Amino acid sequence: MSRYSKPMTAARLNDVVLGCFSLVKPSQTLDHLIRYLSTWSGSDKLFTVLQYTLKLLAPFFHLRARLQYRAGLRATPTSGTAASCVKFAGILGDSRTLWRLWGLLPIFQWLISLERNPPATRKLLTIERLQGWSMLAYYPLEHLSYLGSHGIIPATIPSPATIFSSKKKFIRLDPAKLGMWSCRFWGIYVVLQFAHLIEDWKLLKQRQSSIRKAKGTGLTREEKVEMHQRRDAFWSEVVTNFSNFPLTLHWSLEQGIFGNDIWVTIFSLIGGVASFRTGWNATALPPPPEPKEKSNITADNVVPYDMST
Repeated sequence: MSRYSKPMTAARLNDVVLGCFSLVKPSQTLDHLIRYLSTWSGSDKLFTVLQYTLKLLAPFFHLRARLQYRAGLRATPTSGTAASCVKFAGILGDSRTLWRLWGLLPIFQWLISLERNPPATRKLLTIERLQGWSMLAYYPLEHLSYLGSHGIIPATIPSPATIFSSKKKFIRLDPAKLGMWSCRFWGIYVVLQFAHLIEDWKLLKQRQSSIRKAKGTGLTREEKVEMHQRRDAFWSEVVTNFSNFPLTLHWSLEQGIFGNDIWVTIFSLIGGVASFRTGWNATALPPPPEPKEKSNITADNVVPYDMST
């Protein structure tokens, strides 16, 4: 008799309805997704991809609506779906900026760790120090721009130089200019990252060469996996940085460099996908070790292990 041919008692009904997830097998992909999205960086990267995917889809929905209107298939040439995509993308973008309010904390953690665990070369240490300091300027400026654009902080504040003076002078907090200057400091980070990538490539080639020289033969399976992961992470970072570079230029200038916002969406989506992929691979569990071959050694043919081989 099969499991589901038993009489339908209350307990049996409980198992069939409430316990239906017993039929679902555990998923390593789901475990990986939860592990990745439980981090601040993972959630931000996913919402980046969603935000700019929606912004990229909106023009296509508008185009479809206009074509359907001309063909007499709809009453208006506008798309409610496109408007919803743009609205949801705006919410995601605003939420991402809000969640970056504590973005300085990982930067402090990074700079503290950097001095105690410096990178492989002095040049990389200098590059990362400069990158860290650029982020120390980027985040407060972005925070002030965000809070000012929502009317949370006043548009002007007293100048610290005239606090104890009878003639007060004020500093204007222009959200647009604050945002522009924050992007300029982000641009410094991105430019420095190009120098970082050049050093990373040199170290990657040195690592591969040193392994081959030490062994005198080809790479083992574990070493091949290591080198593949390093190269993959390197090229993902290259794609991310090249997509971020025009964005920093665009947002660092008053007039920008793109006449059509679609280019901002495309570069942002490319960078978001590359960053998400890098983070996804970085949080993957290590592959299981290769199964060992069955040994034919017996008590009669045991020989001392030669440490020179």
